[in-house]
Formats: sequence, C-alpha cells, structure tokens
Amino acid sequence: MRDHNLTRMPPAGSRVRLSLATSSDPVVGPKHLLTGMRPLAPPATARPLSRHGWLRGLFPWIMVIVTILGATAPAARATDPNASPPNILFLFADDQRADTIAAWGNPHIRTPNLDRLVAHGCSFRNNYCFGSNSGAVCVPSRAMLMSGRTWFDVKPNLDGVPLLPEILRAAGYTTFATGKWHNGESSFVRAFPDARSVFFGGMADHTKVPVADVSGGKVTNRRVAKKFSSEEFADAAIEFLNGYKGRKPFFCYVAFTAPHDPRNPPEKYREMYYQARPPLPANFRPLPAFDNGLTKNIRDENLAPYPRTKEVVGDQLCEYYGLITHLDEQVGRILKALEKSDYAQNTIVVYTADHGLAMGSHGLLGKQSLYEHSMKCPLVIAGPGIPAGKTIDAFTYLFDLFPTICEWAGAKLPEKVAGESLRPLWVGEKKQLRDSVFLPFSGLMRSVRDERWKLIVYPPINHRELFDLKTDPGETRNLAAEPGFAAEVERLTTLLTDWQRKVGDTQPLSVTKPKPKEVRFDDFDRKPDKWQPPWIVEKYFGKP
Repeated sequence: MRDHNLTRMPPAGSRVRLSLATSSDPVVGPKHLLTGMRPLAPPATARPLSRHGWLRGLFPWIMVIVTILGATAPAARATDPNASPPNILFLFADDQRADTIAAWGNPHIRTPNLDRLVAHGCSFRNNYCFGSNSGAVCVPSRAMLMSGRTWFDVKPNLDGVPLLPEILRAAGYTTFATGKWHNGESSFVRAFPDARSVFFGGMADHTKVPVADVSGGKVTNRRVAKKFSSEEFADAAIEFLNGYKGRKPFFCYVAFTAPHDPRNPPEKYREMYYQARPPLPANFRPLPAFDNGLTKNIRDENLAPYPRTKEVVGDQLCEYYGLITHLDEQVGRILKALEKSDYAQNTIVVYTADHGLAMGSHGLLGKQSLYEHSMKCPLVIAGPGIPAGKTIDAFTYLFDLFPTICEWAGAKLPEKVAGESLRPLWVGEKKQLRDSVFLPFSGLMRSVRDERWKLIVYPPINHRELFDLKTDPGETRNLAAEPGFAAEVERLTTLLTDWQRKVGDTQPLSVTKPKPKEVRFDDFDRKPDKWQPPWIVEKYFGKP
C-alpha cells in the first residue's frame, strides 16, 4: 500500500525558495531537499537571504515556518487517496568505496555535493552488494538492483524477470536512462525504451566512451562520446530534467562509469591529490595473505605489480579520488538542474554505487573479495518525507532499493523479491531489517557478519577468517585459528548455513582436496587491457 506521507508535495506555486548557495562553490544541492525536513544552518560562507539586515534577521523565523509546514504537510497527505507519487532521480556510481565521502568521515577527499546530499538526506552506513557470481561484480549487482532478486534467482542478462523500470511504467511513470548498462542491450530496451548516451559494456577509457541512444525501443545513433564519461552522462540527465514537461512522475536513472578504472580523471582532478596526497588505507598490504582464487591474472589486479608499493598505490589512490571529485562535480550540476525545475519539491534523490573497491587494502586492487571495502557501498536518500542529516547503521542491501522504490510508486511487488523496504528504518518503525548480512561470491567465498563478528569461508582452499569488527574494522587480524574463538566460528558457521538455506545456496563450505592457498607470483603475467590510455600504460606497465 502506498504511503502518502512520502508521495506528494505542495504544488509548484507554493514553494518556499531557499538556497544554500555560496560564493565560493556555486554547485549546490536541490532546494527542495530543505522542504519538510529539519532545517540546517547555512554554511559559514553562505550568502544572506537579502542584502538588507532586517530581512537577514527574519531567517530563523522563516526556517521555523518551513519546519512547521514540513511537519504538518505529510499528515494531511496521508489522508489524500489521490496523492501523487514522487519523481525519482537515481544516481549510480561504479566501484565507489563507502569511505570516499567527506561527510562520512574522510577528510582527505573533496565531495562537496555529496556532502550536501548527506546533510539533507538519510545515510545508510552499512549498505552492501549481495556478493557476486563472477569477477565482473557490477553485472550481478546491477541485475539484482533491477530485479530485486539475489543473483541466485536472476540471470546476468535479466532474461525472464520483471524489471524495475517496467514496473514503474505500469504504475504510471515515465522512465529515462543514461550511462552504463552491463546486462545486455535486449534487457535495456525492455527496461528503458527511451534513453540517451547509453554505454553498453563494463568499462572504457573515460575520454572515449562508446555510447548510443534508444528511441522507441530501438538502439540508434551509435558513436563515441565527445566529452568525459561523467560529463556526458550528466549532460544527458540535465537535458532530460530541463526538457521534461510531462504530467506523469518520472524515474531518471543516471549510471556513471566513474570511479571505475581506467583511473584517468581530467588532469586537474588528479593533480589536486598529487599535491595533497591522501593516506593509504589502514589495511594496506604489499601482498595478499593468501590466494582467494582471484588474486592473480584477473584484470583488476593487473593494474599494479606485486608486491604493491606505497608509491604506486598512492598514485592510483590520487587518481581514484580525482575521479570521485570530478564525479561529485557532475552530481552537483544535475542537482542544480533539479533545483531550478518546477518539480524539484516532489523528487526523491537516491545516490549509491554497485559495490566498493580494494585500492591497496589487503594487498588487492579490485572488488573481487568479501572484505568490507569491496562489498560495502554508499547509499544516501534525500527528498520529501526523508529525514535530514540522519544516519542509519542497520544492515541493508542494494536490492532493498527495489521494494523501496516500488513503495514510493504505489506499485505491486513481483515474486521472488529478496529486498525489504527501507522506509521503516527512517521513520523509526524498525531498528533493523535483518540482524546479519550474508555475502556469497561465486564458488570461491562465503561470508556472514553480525553487528560485531565476521566470518569468511574459502571452500576451494579450506581456509577461514574470523574478524572482530568492533576492535578490528579493517579486518587485519584473523582470529579463526586462535585459541578461544572456536565457539564464535561455530556460531557464525551455523548462521552462514542458515542463510544458505534461506536463499537457496548449495555451495559446500569445504572440499576434500583443497588447492594451495599460498600466492605465487612467478607465473604472474601482467598485460594492460585495451581500455587503459597511453599515459597509464606507460606509467604502470612501462613502455612497450
């Protein structure tokens, strides 16, 4: 049943125009994020509402009025059976670690627009990708998002399952998409019959992304984008927001390819971090402790030699941060376009990513592991009915967004949806949706964690890791074989097998003939992939 507290705002003509614009940073979040939420103090550099001092003195009273209106409007809407569902702007990053947002506690990265979204929205700090069935983690992650199912119940090409945009259109939405789609063209045209600047693939040089448009369910106008990937996709989203005149609510899906490698941000964005270098991850290692089955000869791990050096990983981290800061700027451009629109008040913004990335943690570079840095991903939701500045530590999955969005739209859920609506968390009806997180990865790894403890099992090598996340959040000290922790391993193993039964996972947790777990590098053959630009090849692979 639709919750009308979340699904309608006052008509455009009744808007209260407030801004947090500053003279030093003109790219700001949408003004509608202030409406119906706890007001925030403006930044120290904010311009006054007026040049006249007496108007400036009215600012606290204006904020009180906004607060009262925001508190009373949802109650009135709850009794309105004809309340309008909200527009949804979905911003999706690629390979972004959860710890790369300044407002989430990273003082070494610049993300002013994401920070504003955090200030005006709800942050989900324990949000996870539900594992993967391949090294290309983004494929199952995106399939799970679009289907609401676990990767055990959906094919990578999304064949035979109802897709979120299809369900939204049936509920009366207009859908639009731009950016990355890694689940096949046939599923895309079914999901989004109309789209612009779509990249059908997993990765590309950000300066030479092949894109196409979709019109009437047909792929047209194939070309190479003339702009950097994040700018190309932001332009397409802004064009949609600026030109949309429909009476239906919209679902605008913007899937960036940043900060996925190649790590080639525009020069000024990497230079800013070369000049003020962020520290390496606290769990940096030159070499992985063992071979998890994906530590060698997989493309992500080829991007730097073993052993990892602080200098090489440090440079790549600067380039990675540069991609994120550049992405943040494009997010700001999109939010500014939304702010200026006539439907800003009734739009919910979702910002998330498909999964995380190692970037030197545990001696790894990629996302092919079940450590926190690879499976956790950012999630921020802001808009009407969403509390401002709220942090939620409950366990959530990326596919929880499927039923959440369907609830906003008043759409009926299809069968086999694995996720849970997030709404009970931000309204305070529930403190948690689940008391543990299960993370399955192909046939190579299984993991379960609760509030404090985490177990990772590697069946092909009969290896286990136990971490106390309360005292060791970086997962650096394996307690599995240490005296006194056998009971904890047994308890978590039972929890893990309970999860397996629940989701239909038949993977054994051990084998009779385990493979060696030691990592060998004498057969490690590094070759650059075709998408790396020349300067990266020369810098990290040497001249041909």
